[in-house]
Amino acid sequence: MEIRYLGHSSFLIKTKDARLVTDPFDPKTVGIKYPKVESDIITVSHDHDDHNQIGLVENNPLVINMPGEFEKKGMRIFGFQSYHDDKKGEEKGENIIFKIETEGITILHCGDIGYVPDDNFIDVLGVIDVLLVPVGGNYTVDAGQAAELVKKIEPKIIIPMHFGMNSESPEKSKLAPVSEFLKKMSSENISAVPKLVLKKEDLTEEMKVVLMENS
Repeated sequence: MEIRYLGHSSFLIKTKDARLVTDPFDPKTVGIKYPKVESDIITVSHDHDDHNQIGLVENNPLVINMPGEFEKKGMRIFGFQSYHDDKKGEEKGENIIFKIETEGITILHCGDIGYVPDDNFIDVLGVIDVLLVPVGGNYTVDAGQAAELVKKIEPKIIIPMHFGMNSESPEKSKLAPVSEFLKKMSSENISAVPKLVLKKEDLTEEMKVVLMENS
């Protein structure tokens, strides 16, 4: 399996048989370019234009934008309803967390989750190997809440997303830099990598943070 970071909350997850893209974004809204990408599956966590630009992804993919269980080309996807804020969606609406199972590895994409779920919800998610978690605050959980979420889920690998970057968008410049989360995780000295290649046997009990470059 190969994971590439396309920016904001968007990733390309590629296996031997399938390609999945999460939350494709509008470049004008986010303030950075969205790369040309093809996919078999798109997951959309919520209907905001910095997460739902399915027209930018080529190859006529299956679009999953609701809770439920789905399968295509060896990928099993489970959508769980959650919220974009800590008031059960009253301020920013609902959010879908997607669990992706493929090649013996389980990935959890948190979308724009805006609160730390209770233990019962965490138990329903099950064992998670790779956690893709927002850390920039303002629109989502902040660095401290993201660290709390990591502690509850106990993944093997944590990949931060949805943080402040070199953006031309005034709105997205309100997001905190990833350094705040790295400090919470005692991972300040790690370097960003262009891609992450994973096999099930590579996963260890030791938790680690992986910082990714935009593709």
